[in-house]
Amino acid sequence: MDKFLKAAIEEAEHGWQEGGIPIGSVLVHDGQIIGRGHNRRIQKGSTILHGEMDALENAGRLSASVYKNSTLYTTLSPCAMCSGTILLYGIPHVVIAENVNFTGEEELLASRGVKLDIVQDEYCIKMMDTFIKENPKLWNEDIGE
Repeated sequence: MDKFLKAAIEEAEHGWQEGGIPIGSVLVHDGQIIGRGHNRRIQKGSTILHGEMDALENAGRLSASVYKNSTLYTTLSPCAMCSGTILLYGIPHVVIAENVNFTGEEELLASRGVKLDIVQDEYCIKMMDTFIKENPKLWNEDIGE
């Protein structure tokens, strides 16, 4: 398994252990993780701390050239909010561990030139499926339903 995808999965597991939603993400530039995070909406009482948003927040303020030469790894297909942020900062490449449990704004991202690699990692599929079955109310809240 790709080491960066593995790091995103570790973030998802960390979030689940904290009582949150198991979605993790890392931002990679020049072969180095420069930001990592996991969904912390429950833990922080936040409206926006999805895994991707947390990773970008933890990366800090970066120059446009860094974003435009980075890859975002995420354990689940990005929602509308996270996809908008990907587009806003011009992140050109997103690696998605799975989109079986939720398909976000992949068509939008692709239509704007973002390269998408969808892995369909069995572990991530099972982790999200288990979480959704055990926590349907939290899951629906997270995706805005």
